[in-house]
Amino acid sequence: MASPFRQGLLHFPILNPTVSPYHFPKQLHAPPPDPPLRARIYKPLAPQLSRKLDRQQHEARVEHWKWKWKRNGLKIERGCRFCQENEIPFIIIGNGSNCLFDDSGFRGCVILNRIEFLERIEPGIYRVGSGFGFNRLGLQCSNEGFTGLEFAGGIPGTVGGAVYMNAGANGQETADVVDSVNILTTEYKLQRYRRNELNFGYRYSACQDMNDLAAIVEATFRLQSSGSARTRQLEYLERRKLSQPIREKSAGSVFRNPPDDGVSAAKLIEEAGLKGLRVGGAMVSKIHANFFINAGGSTSQDMLDLIDLVKGQVRRKFDIELQEEISYIQPCNF
Repeated sequence: MASPFRQGLLHFPILNPTVSPYHFPKQLHAPPPDPPLRARIYKPLAPQLSRKLDRQQHEARVEHWKWKWKRNGLKIERGCRFCQENEIPFIIIGNGSNCLFDDSGFRGCVILNRIEFLERIEPGIYRVGSGFGFNRLGLQCSNEGFTGLEFAGGIPGTVGGAVYMNAGANGQETADVVDSVNILTTEYKLQRYRRNELNFGYRYSACQDMNDLAAIVEATFRLQSSGSARTRQLEYLERRKLSQPIREKSAGSVFRNPPDDGVSAAKLIEEAGLKGLRVGGAMVSKIHANFFINAGGSTSQDMLDLIDLVKGQVRRKFDIELQEEISYIQPCNF
């Protein structure tokens, strides 16, 4: 029997297209034709993704739109409307750092989030577009002497993905410094949520359960002044260089840490003797066992098979079921 991961039952930031093509609650008017939206047809997505697998050619009717940022998410709204009215399945991604597309592609529209602005409201308060690089934000804030996002240095995702998943490391989490988040709903209204309304938990935010979430548009962060922020971030980066395969093609952690066992997924995989295990071009990193890398010529199927193999070995040895942190995106046939 296929695992829930293979069946695509996991949520995917920012939309969840893995169960069925997304449907909006009511018919909407067509987007204005001017200015036109730029589309690239039948183009491979692999160059856009942090994992950069070798056979993701993505046969798509409208494969992706790549837009520059708009503060209010207007172009993402127009793209979503266009897809809905033309019955084209679609998803929105940032860097694709937490997703695994099928080798046969995604037969629909992949909208690349490029809402990339950064605005300093006042010292320590930053309003940031959801497509802004999370690593870049962490570096910027630390360089300016503010603490709370030092851990973001080296994380390959975007602000939207970090909020959605409550990214964290080194004892810090996104939730610690988020002040508010603006989302675009499936009725194309902007809605603001304060931090206490997002019910943050381990690799969780309420965004994952919002039925009316179309896209995270922006987030506001509130940080404290610290003369040691930059030094601390450099220490985190050095530690990451030694403990994670940051120079390899990967998408970060594959599995969530088990919630009640007091042991990390990486430790379980390592103690099962699986470091260096390889399926095709996909390999369990020898540096960090919860990172699966493209060791050369890896396909999505190689990664899927390796994930299933590792889960099975850990289950048999420790009677623990690992849960994926990355999401598998099915082809989504028309």
